[in-house]
Amino acid sequence: MRRPMGHWVLLAVVALVAIVVGERLFRDLLLTLDQPRAVTARGSLADFERQNVEIFERLAPSVAYIYTETGRAAVLAGAERGGTGSGFIWDVAGHVVTNHHVVRDAARVAVRLDTGEAIAAKVVGAAPDYDLAVLKLKQLPRGLRPIPVGTSDDLQVGQAVLAIGNPFGLSRTLTTGIVSAVGRNLPTDTGREIVNVIQTDAAINPGNSGGPLLDSAGRLIGVNTAILSETGSSAGIGFAVPVDSVNRVVPEIIAHGKAPRPGLGITVATEAQVARMGVEGVVIMDVLPGGSAAGAGLRGVDRRGGALGDIIVAVDGRPVHTLADLAAGLEAAGIGNQVALTLWRDGDTRQVKVQVMDIG
Repeated sequence: MRRPMGHWVLLAVVALVAIVVGERLFRDLLLTLDQPRAVTARGSLADFERQNVEIFERLAPSVAYIYTETGRAAVLAGAERGGTGSGFIWDVAGHVVTNHHVVRDAARVAVRLDTGEAIAAKVVGAAPDYDLAVLKLKQLPRGLRPIPVGTSDDLQVGQAVLAIGNPFGLSRTLTTGIVSAVGRNLPTDTGREIVNVIQTDAAINPGNSGGPLLDSAGRLIGVNTAILSETGSSAGIGFAVPVDSVNRVVPEIIAHGKAPRPGLGITVATEAQVARMGVEGVVIMDVLPGGSAAGAGLRGVDRRGGALGDIIVAVDGRPVHTLADLAAGLEAAGIGNQVALTLWRDGDTRQVKVQVMDIG
């Protein structure tokens, strides 16, 4: 059956329209391929994001980038060798707090603040037992902003923390996390332990040492000092010296160049020596003249005959196995106060009261 002429005309018109429309759509598509996509509105930041941004913007200017040069290395190697770390402004007088291990053996120290200017600094003093040191800027820039100080004895596991520092030399880096644990003990190079150390999962890496650990109110709650990692990089286990210790020790360093060290006036055997002796406790090697131990009649090793003297096995009833245990007991008692030592001598135990003295 033949179709009417109008039918073919209609089909032709439809085809022509389709070609025109299709060509236009294709041309429009080609034009959009090399154009930026439309931006989707982001909306407001979450409350915790705004809080992190505000804390960083407010406190980053108080965080310092510390660079050290070791003169001894220059003599041995013919060139300066240095290290980097972090610190923070303590007061408007230009004191900067950092870790002792950051500036240990440093011949020269420079501090870079928010302005980017490198300022020479001197080491005022240190407290190796707490891995803390204080620097003093040789020139005072305008607008120094000391970091707000909080407390650490009321910290709770799970509360938010922020760390600002210079990991791997990358300045002004913010990481966040929580308080993972409290009440940790951290060994130091002196053989003693820092007590009540804060554990956090906020990323702490080499270069973060000496930087501040902050609470969600932007207050200092600790000084980042160490990580536990087989690779040397963050494994989610970082440690910070508690601010309550920092707030007690730093003023002493500023005033005297060191912090008081509670002791008894004795030298003790190393843990390896104690193990070879086959005994337990802190073995007194020497009793120093004029010290508290000498006044209480404590006895060290007989250097001629080799006989053991006194072995400290408890302080105020708490067992003592290592020097760290003894140091913790003496610090808990405080300088000027007495402790009851339980001693083992010649197969017998006895108790004697000894005054804790400053051996710093």
